[in-house]
Amino acid sequence: MALAEPWHVRSRGRECAATQHLFTDRESIITALYPDPESSGYLRRDYCVEGWNLLQESAEKPFSFWKTIYSAPANNDVQQAAEKLSAEEILRRLIEEDEDHTENTRFILAVMLERQKLLRETDSQRTPSGIIRVYEQRKTGEIYIVKDPDIPLSQVEAVQNEVIILLENNGRSPAPASETEAPVLETTEPENAVEPATSESAPAAPLAEEEPQASATDPASESDSVPS
Repeated sequence: MALAEPWHVRSRGRECAATQHLFTDRESIITALYPDPESSGYLRRDYCVEGWNLLQESAEKPFSFWKTIYSAPANNDVQQAAEKLSAEEILRRLIEEDEDHTENTRFILAVMLERQKLLRETDSQRTPSGIIRVYEQRKTGEIYIVKDPDIPLSQVEAVQNEVIILLENNGRSPAPASETEAPVLETTEPENAVEPATSESAPAAPLAEEEPQASATDPASESDSVPS
């Protein structure tokens, strides 16, 4: 059964949600997730330390929050199209699609990216639908919310193989061989086809000394060289 929550949360803001203070590069900020009153998902808000302290008396309590470092985007950043999607891009797309059969794959991808130091787990919460793990992209601050499916050890290898296949095929499972193989066309030999002569099957007879040498268009020459 698919989770009801929309897990994809917007990327990091550039100003404090409370004071509108513009963040500066390497500034310590607080990121918080709040239940969205208009849906079953979550709202993201980023705060400077001063703005966060002003909210401590507020009745609204976050679902999860953590301290992080703001990285200002470079002015000359140019996104170039890649031939293959990265593991993070595949994870982002699978989270947005939120299909039942990719739940295990999403979790394995998140763990893999965490081990590669691209994501960090900032929190985990137990909900009625299971354990929810919150990951933050270390550089951009983008948040990924992934359900921990508690994969049995007997299934881990199969899920890892599925992840490898996705990475090798640009995030899509390849079509079965029966759908991709070209049909084999049957060919038949023409009924009147003549097998070419070879030195083993039809040796040419020696010409008599008293007869003139046959030309290439002489019918007699052709009958000597073509087997009956």
